[in-house]
Order: sequence, then structure tokens, then C-alpha cells
Amino acid sequence: MTRRTTQHIGAAGELLVQYRLLKLGIDSARLTTDSGIDLVVYSPATGSATTVQVKTVERATPAGGTGRHAIGWNFPHDTPAQLLAFTYLQEDLVWFFTAAEARRIAQQRSPKDIRRLYWYTDLTMRQRDGVPLIQSDMDKYLLSVRAPVLFPR
Repeated sequence: MTRRTTQHIGAAGELLVQYRLLKLGIDSARLTTDSGIDLVVYSPATGSATTVQVKTVERATPAGGTGRHAIGWNFPHDTPAQLLAFTYLQEDLVWFFTAAEARRIAQQRSPKDIRRLYWYTDLTMRQRDGVPLIQSDMDKYLLSVRAPVLFPR
């Protein structure tokens, strides 16, 4: 079996977002430039276009290399996109965040202004006051929930 490259994984994430939007009757187009914007999504009701940066992980991995399984994405603090779509290919899941929401929820920020947003996929992970984040905490950001609000028809 041929190993997938990061380009394959990224393209699969973009196509997953487009496929899920199309199933909801929402049009989008991929951009081929490397500008930090991957998709432009058209909202039929408003006639407006919204820019989206897509970040993709293929599968959950052990946190810290040995811990419980988690998924996470890096994104630039100053993303040029209006929205960020985070995809999890193993489960075909997509979450949509405004850039401000992603910055607010992200747990880490590097000196080079790279943010990291992550959560545990193990729903048995114990929380205290909502920390750490687990996947079910993010249900309100799922594409199926957010798309009708972000891209009214």
C-alpha cells in the first residue's frame, strides 16, 4: 500500500468539506494558490462568498506519544480566511470555526504565532471544569450544525 503524503491528506480534507457542503446544497470552489485560503463557499441567501482554510488530520494519535488518543491542528494566528474547517478523515468529520472562535478555543500559541487546537477523541477522558476538551464538547461546531447558520440557503 502506498503511503499518503501530506498533500494527499490535505486534498482529501478539502474534498471532504466540499462533499459535505454539496450534500447540503451549498456550493464551494477550491483555490489552487497557496495563500492560506483553500475554499470559497457561496451562500445562496446572501449572495456572499466566504473564505475557508481547511486543516486536516488523518487519524487520532496518542497525546504526547503515549497518552490517550487526540486530534489536533495547527493554524496561523493571522489566518487570511474568515473560517477554519478542521477535518478528521478517519471518521469523515468536519468542524467549522470562525477565525476568532478558533483563536479563542486554541490551547497553544507558539512564538511564531502558530495556534494549536486539539481535543481528545477518548470520551471517557476525565474533565474538570471542561478541561481538557473532548470530542463531544465540539459537537456544536460540526459542519452539519454550523453550515445552515454560516451559509444560509
